[in-house]
Amino acid sequence: MSDAYNPLSKVNLGKSVAEALLDREAHPLGELPAFEGAGIYVIYYDGDHPAYARLAEANAEAWTIPIYIGKAIPSGGRRGASVFSEIRGRFLHNRLREHAESVVAAENLDIDDFAARWLVVDDIWIPLGETLLIGKFQPVWNRMLDGFGNHDPGGGRRAGLVPMWDVLHPGRGWALKQQPREETASDLEARVIEYLDAQEFPEDAHIKFAPPGP
Repeated sequence: MSDAYNPLSKVNLGKSVAEALLDREAHPLGELPAFEGAGIYVIYYDGDHPAYARLAEANAEAWTIPIYIGKAIPSGGRRGASVFSEIRGRFLHNRLREHAESVVAAENLDIDDFAARWLVVDDIWIPLGETLLIGKFQPVWNRMLDGFGNHDPGGGRRAGLVPMWDVLHPGRGWALKQQPREETASDLEARVIEYLDAQEFPEDAHIKFAPPGP
C-alpha cells in the first residue's frame, strides 16, 4: 500500500499550506498592514516594464502569476517556538517591507504595480510551503533574475558582483558598490523575456496542487 494517499505526509501538509496562501486576499505591496508572525508570501507585478509584458497580461484582471516567492522565518532561538506558543515579532511584515523598499529604490519600477499575498504559519511548515510554491510557479525573480531578496553585505564584503536584479533595476545604493558584472541590462531583459515566453502560465491564481497518482 505504498501508493495510499496520506493526508498527513510532509508533501500533502505542505500543499495545504501553499493552497491556503493562494486563497488569501492580495494587498498592494506599498500599503502593508502591520501584523505579527512568520510565514510565506508571493509578490505579483502588472506594470509596464517591457521585460514583464507576459506577467502584466496574466495579472491584468486578477493576481495570478507571481514574480517572486519567499519566506520569513523567526530569528535564531525563536525557530521552533511556534510548536508550543505563538511567535511574536513582525518577521513576515518586515520582510515584505524590505521588498517594498527595494522596489521603491529601483529607477524603473513603480510600487503601485505590485501586490502581495502572505500567510502566517507555524515555522516548521514554512520551508516546505515555499518550496512547493516556487516549484509550481517558477517565478522569474527566483529562478532567472537573481538578487531581489539580497541584503546589503556590508562595507567589508564588496568583492561580490552586482546582483543581476540590480543590473536590470538599478537604484539600491549598496548594490552600486559591488563589482560590475559582464551582463548588461539589455542582456538580462532579453533573458527575462525569453524565460517568461517559455513558461506555461496557469489561468487561476487559486490553482490546486495535483494529488499524487493512484
